[in-house]
Amino acid sequence: MGRARILLADNHEMVLEAFRKLLEPEFEIVGTASDGRELVTSALELRPDVIVVDIGMPLFSGTEVGRELKLLLPFTKFIALAMSEDWEIAATAVKLWATAYLMKKSAGSELVKAVRESLRGKSYMTRVGRDIVDSSPHDPRPVPDKELTTRQREVLQLLSEGRTMKETAAFLHVTPRTVAFHKYRIMEEFGLKTNADLVRFAIREGVVSAY
Repeated sequence: MGRARILLADNHEMVLEAFRKLLEPEFEIVGTASDGRELVTSALELRPDVIVVDIGMPLFSGTEVGRELKLLLPFTKFIALAMSEDWEIAATAVKLWATAYLMKKSAGSELVKAVRESLRGKSYMTRVGRDIVDSSPHDPRPVPDKELTTRQREVLQLLSEGRTMKETAAFLHVTPRTVAFHKYRIMEEFGLKTNADLVRFAIREGVVSAY
């Protein structure tokens, strides 16, 4: 039986190189991706055994991509990496798509073990990750009643990352008026009052990561 095939996804080249050196002695690194769109393309083409994904990547966050890819690649194991200790993001990842959940500050020492456990069909979390999920408030509704559309997620992510409406419009090849429409539609549908509420909502939904 050959070595397990792993796809790495992170928007920092140095992190990708560090993970590659850490994992290559035991596993086969079949590719890397630096943003969410590239990850989707690579994952569907390569169909790796394991995907190590930073949940804070640009162009669709790792959380969003993880949920979508889990449906398309049900036999692939997903290891989520996070910078922030956010219980909502951690709990959502573990419940919906991630086999393992690591804080990036501990990934160097525990990533190999997480991959091994995932390949055995077991879940794995760092102590910090377990503490985050164990301390999360009980919520009888793990998935919100309303779902953001793909375009709403794109607009929400770009605006929450600090881009202006004009910059967001140029990036998405739409008019600023269209961006404004989606922004205020999101705020109306989800009861958001301020731009700060919008950013907090984006973090809670896993569209962006808190740093």
